[in-house]
Amino acid sequence: MAKPFPLNPKHPERICWGCDRYCAASDLACGNGADRTMHPVETFGEDWHEQGEWGIEPVLGPDAVQEAKP
Repeated sequence: MAKPFPLNPKHPERICWGCDRYCAASDLACGNGADRTMHPVETFGEDWHEQGEWGIEPVLGPDAVQEAKP
């Protein structure tokens, strides 16, 4: 099972986002390239997930209120 993909992490520059390992930018354990893969928020901004069809469901925290369906 893949780890949930965070929409807006606090420090995306510290992590390589190229695979499900989410290694530190200085480790790059998977050998997925010479540089780390950037998080989309670094390239497209904080609303990156609202444009286009990414197929990512937002992960709601415990304080999020779910709308009741009648």
